[in-house]
Amino acid sequence: KKKWKIDDTKKLILLPGRLTSWKGQEMFIESLNLLKKNNSDINFHAVILGNDQGRNIYKKKLVRLVEQYRLVNEISFIDHLELMPIGYEISDVVVSSSIEPEAFGRVSVEAQAMEKPIIASNIGGSNETIINEKTGFLFDAGNINSLSTKLSEILNLSEVTLNGIGAEGRKNVKKKFNVEKMCNSTYSEYKKLI
Repeated sequence: KKKWKIDDTKKLILLPGRLTSWKGQEMFIESLNLLKKNNSDINFHAVILGNDQGRNIYKKKLVRLVEQYRLVNEISFIDHLELMPIGYEISDVVVSSSIEPEAFGRVSVEAQAMEKPIIASNIGGSNETIINEKTGFLFDAGNINSLSTKLSEILNLSEVTLNGIGAEGRKNVKKKFNVEKMCNSTYSEYKKLI
């Protein structure tokens, strides 16, 4: 099993999700290439956390892309993590880079629940679960420049600001998902009456 080596001097960016093209891992790597080119002062390490589930050709393509951009010291691939909350806990920022809309977008909600700033595509469920620029950040889906710019902005924020965004995210998730539970239980009570 591969162990995580964490360099405290680097900002840790986490991209969780199974390895499949619509999750936007290629675009994520390309945006990190831009980030490195345009911001030599930002010291970061990105972890692409997810299993290829037999799509080993796609994984090889991603690894080649990392090598092509000379990002082997900045990007790691990890297939699986037993305790996912630890992955969120040690991250400075979490990314959800889907290029196709997700109905819910679990990563956005999990990151907020773990008090971590989230950067997500402005399509699908993330539009409803993230309060842009308060509990996380939305970028133009599929747009490498947009993601790279957002990453640069966020990685330059102070720790106090990032912690504040994380705390707002936690409040947001608790509020939204408690209301949803209440609505569902109210609905089931009404069904009993009919």
